[in-house]
Amino acid sequence: QGQLVESGGGSVQVGGSLRLSCTAYGDSYSRVRMAWFRQAPGKEREGVASIYTILGNTDYADSVKGRFTISQDNAQDNAKNTVYLQMDSLNAEDTAMYYCAASFLKLARLDASQYTWWGQGTQVTVSE
Repeated sequence: QGQLVESGGGSVQVGGSLRLSCTAYGDSYSRVRMAWFRQAPGKEREGVASIYTILGNTDYADSVKGRFTISQDNAQDNAKNTVYLQMDSLNAEDTAMYYCAASFLKLARLDASQYTWWGQGTQVTVSE
């Protein structure tokens, strides 16, 4: 119940793009908010983007607005749901471990303390 599996990380040059995927297994009714967080070495975990899975409303950190897009798989499957993070115009400051998270709280948005389920993380490295 609530297992999150991320994929899609890797290395890319400045200006490049990557697409992260996160599949959440188990009863999808309880996961009304899903999000991506990131943590760079020596820095605090930062909320990047979140989506309210019921209506598709999204939130973004100022640092990624206009460059990152969170979306979800609209297939009707109560056993799992998948969210994506399309990352464009990447820069060196985007280098971090990226984590997928899920919450049963509609208003969790980018507050990490409001998230119950977490994935293991996928590394994103952006180099010159």
